[in-house]
Amino acid sequence: MWGIVPAAGRGSRIQPLAFSKELLPVGSRLRDGAERPCAVSEYIVERMIRGGADKICFVIAPGKSDIVEYYGSGYGPAPIAYVVQPRPEGLCDALFRALPLIAPDEPVLVGLPDTVWFPDDGLALLPADGLSFLLFPVERPELFDAVVLDGDAVREIQVKRRDATSSWVWGAFKLTGRILAELHVLWQARQCRDEYIGTLVNAWLAAGGRAVGVRAGSAYVDTGTLHGYRAAMALLGAEAPDGEAAERRLSLGHPRGDGARAIP
Repeated sequence: MWGIVPAAGRGSRIQPLAFSKELLPVGSRLRDGAERPCAVSEYIVERMIRGGADKICFVIAPGKSDIVEYYGSGYGPAPIAYVVQPRPEGLCDALFRALPLIAPDEPVLVGLPDTVWFPDDGLALLPADGLSFLLFPVERPELFDAVVLDGDAVREIQVKRRDATSSWVWGAFKLTGRILAELHVLWQARQCRDEYIGTLVNAWLAAGGRAVGVRAGSAYVDTGTLHGYRAAMALLGAEAPDGEAAERRLSLGHPRGDGARAIP
């Protein structure tokens, strides 16, 4: 199973940084008996591994060699591949850059590298087939992609709409390589104008596709702003008792690159 991590964005909301936003230090892990800082993107990588991914693909911009230096050849048990998105042209374009690596019958996990969410095994709760979204309740759904359900079936994805009618937003999703290829064909037929996956999925649903939403998320934070960064630190237990904080440290592995040098 592949895990795709789109990491080619500019990160303009939290600049200036001296490194890629995906390497922003958030939280910690224990390594060789010592507590070490970790990059925010490690949270989605670990969650993908917990969800069954045995290989990871980072989609990076040409100037983001620091991500390659940090992660190197893999993370814990999972090898890592890298593909390049030449220009930051949105999530859809980024995902389809990884399509040549993926077999039609292979399951794929997709998650955003600047988010932290719980439960950390949430991706394991998504069904094996089809297209499914892991949903989280938020107070301001207009800042995200709100998912409107009919039972568990996705009826519509409301992309950053001020009049969002659902407080549940997607934080990650799972699909097969065949559905990813179908979405790519549809994206091309729509002149590649879809920047967000939500608008493309809406068109796919209108053409007869089916997706489900799994309301299993309990907490979701986007670290792409200073406010979000502070919320993530609080969520991870930076101000909690030691026992509670320890439960939220990363634990499945560490990058095979030189992470100590990549994080200031």
